[in-house]
Amino acid sequence: ELIFSVEGFKPFGWYLTLVQFGFYSIFGLIELQLIQDKRRRIPGKTYMIIAFLTVGTMGLSNTSLGYLNYPTQVIFKCCKLIPVMIGGVFIQGKRYNVADVSAALCMSLGLIWFTLADSTVAPNFNLTGVVLISLALCADAVIGNVQEKAMKLHNGSNSEMVLYSYSIGFVYILFGLTCTSGLSPAVTFCSKHPVQTYGYAFLFSLTGYFGISFVLALIKIFGALLAVT
Repeated sequence: ELIFSVEGFKPFGWYLTLVQFGFYSIFGLIELQLIQDKRRRIPGKTYMIIAFLTVGTMGLSNTSLGYLNYPTQVIFKCCKLIPVMIGGVFIQGKRYNVADVSAALCMSLGLIWFTLADSTVAPNFNLTGVVLISLALCADAVIGNVQEKAMKLHNGSNSEMVLYSYSIGFVYILFGLTCTSGLSPAVTFCSKHPVQTYGYAFLFSLTGYFGISFVLALIKIFGALLAVT
């Protein structure tokens, strides 16, 4: 939200995602060099699917911040449990009992109430932003389950998952921005505000990378549903 508060940055949400993917790819490559087994275990086709979904969820989520304030986005993300649970049923054939479904609903409602209980929170429900964040949640519902299935089936490492999914995603976004002529204006704008854009994006990506690593570890051990709880 701080990056989007820079006047004139609103149209460049996808470029922010491109920069973020670039940083994640670099961090993943560095981490992969620190471990002994550097082999790619998960098939490239699977990574292409995961990369597409990752581009969707992060790109749409970042772009939605141009229309929604951060508290509003948090409220929607509190409901992530429900689509992830639905995705688990269709993608992995999982079955959840009444207690699991009730717990997911109660936790989602509780998190929303907790967010709204803060007197400083002022939700901003812009229709475009709501559509974007809703589509991001749909992509999220698929990606966690696909990651869980791939990592357990092929025993892939967290650093491998980050490196290949985000580097392929970087190529996707770069191609899209180039085709839509959105790359040059974004580079020109960000070059005028390097600290507020690239500097904040680096910090945002660094902390995000640690978060992603922990989430992937949770997905591999406990599954996608518990990882987003």
